[in-house]
Amino acid sequence: MANLSASNHVARVLSAANQMAGVDTEARIAASWRRCVVNHNLDPARRGPPQTLTEAEVRHIAEPMEDLIQVAVPALEDLARLLHDSGYCVNLADPNATMLVSRLPGGDYERMFLEWKIYTGSNFAETFEGTNGLGTALAEQRPIIVHGDEHFREQWHMFTCAVSPLFDHAGRLAGAVNISSCRSDLGRGAHELALAVTTDATRRIEQSFFRRRYRASWIATLPGDGQGMLAYDDDRRVVGACRTARGVFGLTDAMIDDGIDLSHLIQLDDRATRAADEPVTLRRADGTPWGRGRIAPPVRTRVSRPLPAPPREQPAGQFSGLHRLAGRDPVLIKGVKRLMTVGNLDLPILLHGETGAGKDVFARAIHAASNRAGRNYVALNCAAMPESLIDAELFGYEAGAFTGARREGSKGLIVQASGGTLFLDEIGDMPLALQTRLLRVLENREVWPLGALKPVPVDIRLISATHRDLARMAEHGSFRSDLYYRLRGMEIRLPALRERADRKDVIAQIADEEAPHCRIAADAWAELMAYPFPGNMRQLRHVLRLAGATAEAGVITEADLDLPTLGKPATEAGHAVSERAAIIEALRASGGRVAEAAKALRLSRATLYRKIKGLKIDAAS
Repeated sequence: MANLSASNHVARVLSAANQMAGVDTEARIAASWRRCVVNHNLDPARRGPPQTLTEAEVRHIAEPMEDLIQVAVPALEDLARLLHDSGYCVNLADPNATMLVSRLPGGDYERMFLEWKIYTGSNFAETFEGTNGLGTALAEQRPIIVHGDEHFREQWHMFTCAVSPLFDHAGRLAGAVNISSCRSDLGRGAHELALAVTTDATRRIEQSFFRRRYRASWIATLPGDGQGMLAYDDDRRVVGACRTARGVFGLTDAMIDDGIDLSHLIQLDDRATRAADEPVTLRRADGTPWGRGRIAPPVRTRVSRPLPAPPREQPAGQFSGLHRLAGRDPVLIKGVKRLMTVGNLDLPILLHGETGAGKDVFARAIHAASNRAGRNYVALNCAAMPESLIDAELFGYEAGAFTGARREGSKGLIVQASGGTLFLDEIGDMPLALQTRLLRVLENREVWPLGALKPVPVDIRLISATHRDLARMAEHGSFRSDLYYRLRGMEIRLPALRERADRKDVIAQIADEEAPHCRIAADAWAELMAYPFPGNMRQLRHVLRLAGATAEAGVITEADLDLPTLGKPATEAGHAVSERAAIIEALRASGGRVAEAAKALRLSRATLYRKIKGLKIDAAS
């Protein structure tokens, strides 16, 4: 029966694609089917999961969209809560239909979405998956419902998708908000209502993003449904326009770049310049009444404290500590450059890296490079302290707040860090209840110690660190998503030691610090370069410190290296990856000259040629 159903669907799709009469299919769906068959050469009978990206690939795609994601998440959370009982999942996708943020409904519905890979990292572009809500809405750049057997591929017939495209501050396609349901008892009318709610949420995201992008400008919200928005400067020159406003006035990028005068589009009365985001009467360019709109003044008029100095005015050596830690590794160099651009802005930093990768050292360097360097740097490892103690240690308590409390009470680490930097290591291990309290501190800039009758104002720069996938934890509810996006003002990835392009430099530097009176023999060098170091910098320091103490005649040999044997498959794979990376780096540094690379690696040329051949390295390139 299933095969018959699939055959019937294939015949229906091909008939519509060939524009044969008598096919009962909605025009937009039939047009999409034709694109899939004629333009994309897809097979409606093909089965299999969607293309799914790795975590690193998703992170790379999401990085340019960080601002939009931060703006979108609160609206996505509201939408997920509203539709939770109806079994919908909620997704934010990029313009290429890759899901970057997902909220699953829980229970059997969630298991269904996970089984069919409808979650973060999956790609549903029409060019790959055929007609589907997400891919087709993005292809056509307009909202759509794709219900059951309207999907191009027969395997997706159990799902219904309602999708609204998302446009950025300049009217360009920025992605889409998708909701999907696997409930067969919901009719099309229910999904149309859900699409209306989704479209409304999408418009609110666009408006919030526009306001954020042009927060230093005046913003006029046009009469009507409130979707049209113009941004202009103090001289009433237009500096930005959303997609709706561009359509209303026929605005182009060139016109905006030339600074078209606002009076060519709308007229404002004197009261509009004094309005505080209140309704005002707007007139068309010819002076005829248009209707009630709103004028919002620049955010800078409401800022009560001076803005920090631009990064270029900071001392040249301010970031020297960070540059030393970055070495010659491209990933870390990029991270330091990003940190330099934000300077002393009060922006939370999230460090992501394996255990032992040096997150605390990096956090201290960030503190030392800031204008808070002369104030306290306070650190707490959330994984190293019992849950029952973190609350009191972090938030403090009044005298007599609980049995065993100090007679004089405790200020707590947050208050101790006020004016300086608070570093929360392994933030992914913080209990959910305390995540709520921390979020309140970050939002209100005040802390309530246990037993206190009033809050204590605080001024902290927060740096957090984790080895966990907080985005995935937030998606599955084990970490608060609103806190995650509060912490992730800027995320910096610290590569593992085995991944660093300047691995040899790092080992040499740490050897100078931990075994300053020793030299490393060739066999020890080969072992250090090949070993994957799952404990990263911390493990390397311990190994070299011990080797320096046990080395005879000041020479560290392979026998002095206390490197635990890992599981054989992992060890061999780790050795191969690390050794290949070390050889490629040496060849690159020597311009492809094998003799020089062999000398740098302390290997004979014959041995290096054998390894190049065995590891399939193209020395010429």
